[in-house]
Amino acid sequence: MKLIGTKEFYKSVFHIAIPIMIQNVVTNSVSLVNNITVSNLGTESLAGVAIANSLISIYYLCIFGTISATGIFGAQYAGRKDYLGERFIFRLMITLSIVFSCAWMLFFMLAGKPMIGLFLHDSGDGTDLALTLSEAYRYIFAMSISFLPYSINSAYSEMLRENNRARIPMISSIVALVMSLVLNLILVPLLGVIGAATASVISRFVECIINVLWTHKYPEEVPFIYHAFDTLKVPAPLAKTVLIKGIPLIISETLWSVGETVITQSYSYHGVTAVAAINMAVTISSLVNTAFFSMGVAIGIILGNILGTGDMEKAKETDYKLLTLSFFIGIAVGAVLIGAGLVVPQIYTSQTAEVKNLARLFIWCEAAGAPFRAYGNGTYYTVRSGGDTVMTFLYDCGSIWFLSAATAYFLTHFTSLGVVTIYLAVKLVEGVKCLIGTYLVAKGKWLTNIVDAVET
Repeated sequence: MKLIGTKEFYKSVFHIAIPIMIQNVVTNSVSLVNNITVSNLGTESLAGVAIANSLISIYYLCIFGTISATGIFGAQYAGRKDYLGERFIFRLMITLSIVFSCAWMLFFMLAGKPMIGLFLHDSGDGTDLALTLSEAYRYIFAMSISFLPYSINSAYSEMLRENNRARIPMISSIVALVMSLVLNLILVPLLGVIGAATASVISRFVECIINVLWTHKYPEEVPFIYHAFDTLKVPAPLAKTVLIKGIPLIISETLWSVGETVITQSYSYHGVTAVAAINMAVTISSLVNTAFFSMGVAIGIILGNILGTGDMEKAKETDYKLLTLSFFIGIAVGAVLIGAGLVVPQIYTSQTAEVKNLARLFIWCEAAGAPFRAYGNGTYYTVRSGGDTVMTFLYDCGSIWFLSAATAYFLTHFTSLGVVTIYLAVKLVEGVKCLIGTYLVAKGKWLTNIVDAVET
């Protein structure tokens, strides 16, 4: 069993992974820009946007689950160059994404305030809870407009990546970042949190338009797009198989995000100051963590392509090397976060010394957990690549709810530990997930070609 690959191996891996990394870094940089500009409005505004983004992340993970569930089939069809199969998958992917986006838009517009209220607790830190609620709801209401272009762009980006055209989504994300940065600097001083949301909405539309226009302008580069919208019909056997396999994954990603939100809600009992500091830490860690999260996406695509050809031995050998690479990327991410803890909080010049000191400690907690999260993320994408979405659901949701969320809830409500200690414990408990993931990978049930028996 070889854990280290050749130079050619890593070149082929990074050919897929680096454009995804750049795209995700750029996407998360938009959140960083939002955070820094909004922080100048005060702690309540920063905390309000943090709470809103925590809720919006449930929507993002729902769409991610939808794209991932259908993308499992898309990657295997792409690996065997079955463009008709890809076309059917794309239709299903984009239809489901738009339907879910409309449902979430309606939900946040109607139930946004009660959901935000769950995060607001009087801890005696002197912050204005009513103002925090108002800022959060205004932001989440405006941001919901971006759901439609986000869902369409996610479908196009996934199909482009699966067809080895990851450079295009990367370029569109860079354009969106530059636009968001410029608009944030102009609109936030004028419109407050609404300005930050408006900048994000406009950049989402621009990113989507670029990917859509390129795909339809150069169909010879991505043949699945030929006649893609002549009809939205998908063969019933294929749709049934995808939904049976996909629904557990969609539910898994949604519940995983809800679990993360529950964890944040547990931290909120320590006050708005803690929420603001955690937001600062999560924003920078999300930016740096894109290195191994993007690696996970690449693992799914690479293994999906290989499994589609039926070469199981090659898939197994490739995965061991990819998981080893993921772990070392996690160590590198941890080192970067240690340095970031010294620098990033000082960028938020309008925040108090207490908020900045807490943010520094939270960032270091993220650094301690990075190797575990990187490796666990790799095992998750491995298990998912073979289409065993039920096991993926049990593995991922079980980990977030019975390990991370349970730890956060228990330590918050039944101990007198400080929020930093609780935060660190939640990050380190992911080591248990790594052990479970290693067992599932070694068991080999994920080594499956799921498209051979499906009628298209």
